Amino acid sequence: MAEPVEEPSNRPSDPWGRIKNLKSKRNGSNTWQVVAGSAVLGLVVATGAVLAAGPWDNGQRKAERQLAAAKHPTGGVHHGRRLPGAPEPAPSAPAVLGALDTVTRSAPQDPASLRTALAPLIAAPELGTQVAASVVDTATGEQLYGRGAATPMTPASTVKIATATAALSALGPDHRIATTVRLSEDGRTLTLVGGGDPTLDTAALRSLATTAAKALGGDGEDPVRLAYDTSRYTGPVRHPIGKNPNIAPVTALMVDEGRLDDSDRGPADRSKDPAGDAARAFAAELTAAGVTVGGEPRAARPAAGARTVATHRSAPLSVLVERTLTNSDNDIAEALARQTAIAKGESADFAGARRAVTTELKKLRVPTAGARLADGSGLDRQGRVTPALLTTLLARAADPERPGLRPVLTGLPVAGFTGTLSTRYRDTTGTPGLIRAKTGTLTGVNSLAGTVVDPQGRLLAFAFLASGSTVPADAEAALDALATALTGAGGTAG
Repeated sequence: MAEPVEEPSNRPSDPWGRIKNLKSKRNGSNTWQVVAGSAVLGLVVATGAVLAAGPWDNGQRKAERQLAAAKHPTGGVHHGRRLPGAPEPAPSAPAVLGALDTVTRSAPQDPASLRTALAPLIAAPELGTQVAASVVDTATGEQLYGRGAATPMTPASTVKIATATAALSALGPDHRIATTVRLSEDGRTLTLVGGGDPTLDTAALRSLATTAAKALGGDGEDPVRLAYDTSRYTGPVRHPIGKNPNIAPVTALMVDEGRLDDSDRGPADRSKDPAGDAARAFAAELTAAGVTVGGEPRAARPAAGARTVATHRSAPLSVLVERTLTNSDNDIAEALARQTAIAKGESADFAGARRAVTTELKKLRVPTAGARLADGSGLDRQGRVTPALLTTLLARAADPERPGLRPVLTGLPVAGFTGTLSTRYRDTTGTPGLIRAKTGTLTGVNSLAGTVVDPQGRLLAFAFLASGSTVPADAEAALDALATALTGAGGTAG
């Protein structure tokens, strides 16, 4: 059984001290003094890249519209440091506009300088006993830096990049997961059929109940029986990690990810029977809509000849992918993996999802040698991916010929602003907003994979995977230092 994920920690930290120590290990290189200059440049280019990527709705990326009002910035597992009282970064417009003329996209690449910049940082003892890395130019696919780039490592939540890419490739960004209500031929039994949408909520149940009540007609006095169908998914409902507040039982029918509180992200107490709870909540909504429900809901498939009388569709897959990556949402990640399995004709369980995701990655010509996609979320410590696999996926998502994969990039947390990076990078001069990356944390495992724009305006994809660390916050600071160096700190990374 996989080792349980660490619970979020709210202990005070000293990130300034850690960054100072990391700086002193760079052979006197005064990298951190010049990050601010490259930050302004990178923010302009990065903003342009995101504007082109979309998806947008009334001027704001769909998933981040909800994030802006969110109270809890943590993800599915703990991936960041909270800095009480830290000021919000606010780069000025004149400086941003003034930096535009300095972008030189035709400047030659200098992998040697990149190696020089990263060498002392990747040797930081805070990263643990094993570190592997890959940095590629997304436009050319050229690997600019590699250290064990083909070495399979435990990815933790960075594997969600693979899950999301496979789902988008197999299903398309506009795909929606349907939850339906079916009525038997004799009009006496309603069946709530789960399609695998973990984001189904009370409002959706109310709408389904209202529509179903209209289909029943009559005065509501004749009782109807209620059944619920979870057969779309097969296999064990418990994740191999066991009972854990970071994930609910994986079932085709649940409401609000099986959460027993009003949270919408992060660890929470979960229902032991999400499908049964969803059915009981639906029964209550039917009653409120004037339908008399006789007896308790029971698990059963719709009777032969039953017809669909109500349908609710989830948000588009593009939005679900963004939410998965931004918040490190384990429940949606596992749903994406199973939806991919269904699309590829595999069994909708952990094994089938593993086969389906792997097949789809091979279709995208991603280096899968040594990879084991044990689950969709990265909670399973038996999972293995290589840094090269992750950077190749990010490069595929940046490919102008593959616009359907773009949500993989737009869903990545933004350093110092959103999701699991909202409380990170605020302790490094000038880096907030420049780096977009998926975080990963298990006990002794820390990872970071994402994109950054270098001083020449090139979009770089990076993946840093580390294991054997003993202090998660220190490992995170060391990973952040590596990503920051890619912005061109010290003038060496371009």
